[in-house]
Amino acid sequence: MTGDERTARLRAQVHSLMPQARTDLARLVAYRSVADERQFPVQECRQAARWVADACSAVGLTDVGLHPTPDGSEAVVARYPAPAGAPTVLLYCHYDVQPPVDEAAWDSPVWELTERDGRWYGRGAADCKGNLIAHLTALRAVQNMMGDNGFPVGITLVAEGSEEQGTGGLEEFVPAHPELLRADALVIADCGNVAVGVPTFTQTLRGNVNVLVTVETLSGPIHSGMFGGAAPDATAALVRLLSTLRDEHGDTTVAGLPAEQRWDGVQYPAEQFRADAGVLDGVHLLGSGAVADMLWARPAVTILGIDVPPVVGSAAAIQPTARARLNLRIPPGVDPDSALRALTAHLESNAPWGARVHIELEGTGAPFRSGTGGPARRAMEAAFAAAYGRPATTQGQGGSIPLCTVFADTYPDAEIMLIGVEEPACLIHAPNESVDPGEIEQVALTEALFLTSYTG
Repeated sequence: MTGDERTARLRAQVHSLMPQARTDLARLVAYRSVADERQFPVQECRQAARWVADACSAVGLTDVGLHPTPDGSEAVVARYPAPAGAPTVLLYCHYDVQPPVDEAAWDSPVWELTERDGRWYGRGAADCKGNLIAHLTALRAVQNMMGDNGFPVGITLVAEGSEEQGTGGLEEFVPAHPELLRADALVIADCGNVAVGVPTFTQTLRGNVNVLVTVETLSGPIHSGMFGGAAPDATAALVRLLSTLRDEHGDTTVAGLPAEQRWDGVQYPAEQFRADAGVLDGVHLLGSGAVADMLWARPAVTILGIDVPPVVGSAAAIQPTARARLNLRIPPGVDPDSALRALTAHLESNAPWGARVHIELEGTGAPFRSGTGGPARRAMEAAFAAAYGRPATTQGQGGSIPLCTVFADTYPDAEIMLIGVEEPACLIHAPNESVDPGEIEQVALTEALFLTSYTG
C-alpha cells in the first residue's frame, strides 16, 4: 500500500481505539503507584506492574516478564522478536508516578481519571501513564492492521517502576542485562510537544544534582525573648545561605557553574510561558536571558523543601538546626560531579555567622543530547509530519532522565529519540495533572507509522 493509504488506515485504527485507551488509562491511574512505601503500599506498584504486563501480552508481545531491579522496584519487559533482517525498537515509559503533593488542591479525585473541558485529569494521566497508553494504542493499531503477520519490526517495551524517585533501579539493571534491552532505535516516551498539536523532539535534557543542606548553630532550641538578638538563628542562617544561590535577576549564581549560555533552537515566547506556568500578574520571570535560555541552556537551582517548625504549633524559640532540599539542574556540557563540587563549595563558603553546614548527596544525573540524521530519526520525522500534518520541531527540556545516558553508554550505536504526550498544560508533578487525549491519539499514530516504516 502507499504511504498515504497506510497513514489513513492507521489513523482510523488509532481513532477507533481511543475509547479503550481512556478505559485503560482510568484503570492505570487508579493504581497509587508511588514508588515510596513510606507514602503508599508497595502493593500498589506491584499491581500496576502486573496490569502493564498483562496489557503487553494482550497486544501481542510474546516474551513478558517482571524483573526485580536493584532498588527493589519491578521493571516490566515485554518483547517481540524481530523478523529476519528487520531492526528492533525499544519503547520506554514508566508506570510509577509522583505523589499527589496536596490532595486538597486537586479539583477532582487524584486517583480517578476525570474528564473536564476536553482534558483527562488524574495523577499520572500524562507522566507517564499517558505515554504508556500511547505505546499500547500504537501497538494495537499496528497489530490490527497487520493481522496474523505479527509486527514488522522487533519490539521491546520496558516500563520502569521507580523513575520518579530517582533511585536508579533501571539505570543499574540495563548495564547488567544489556542483551535483554538491546535495540537499534530507542523511543523514550517521557517528554512531550512544545504545545498541543506541535510535533516535537526533545533534543536535550538537563542533568540534576539533588542535595540536602543542614545548618547548625546551637546545641538546642532556646527562648527567643531571653536570647534573641545575639544567639545565631539556624533558620535565619539557612535563609541567608539559600538567598546566595540566585542574584537580583533570578540568575543562578553558583561559583564555578557557567550561566550565560544561549539556546539556539526553538524559542519559548514569554507570554506563552507565563500562561503555561501560571505566573501571577505582576510577578516577573526570572533570569537575564530568554525563557529558552533559562530553561534549557543554563543551570537552575530550586529549593524543593525546607525543614523548619510549621507556623501552627511553633513556639517562641530560636531554632538550632534547619534543613533544605535543593535541586540543581545542569545543561549539556556540564558534568554532574563538577556541579556537585561547585554547589558544595558554594554552600560551605557562604554559610553566615560561622554556622556549621553539612551537605548530603541524594543523587545526580548527567545531562543528555540526542543525535540527529539517522534512519530512525528520519522515519520518525516523516511519521510526525504524516500524523500531525506539519513538520516536527525541537526543544530542550529542563527535566532529567538519567536513564538516557545509561542507554547511550550501553548501546552506543542505537538512535535515541525523546517524544511523548507531556505538553506544558499537563502540569506534570503538580496538582491537577492532566493530558489532552488528542495528544495520546496523535503520538500513538506517530508511533504506529514509525513502527510500520522504519527499516533500519
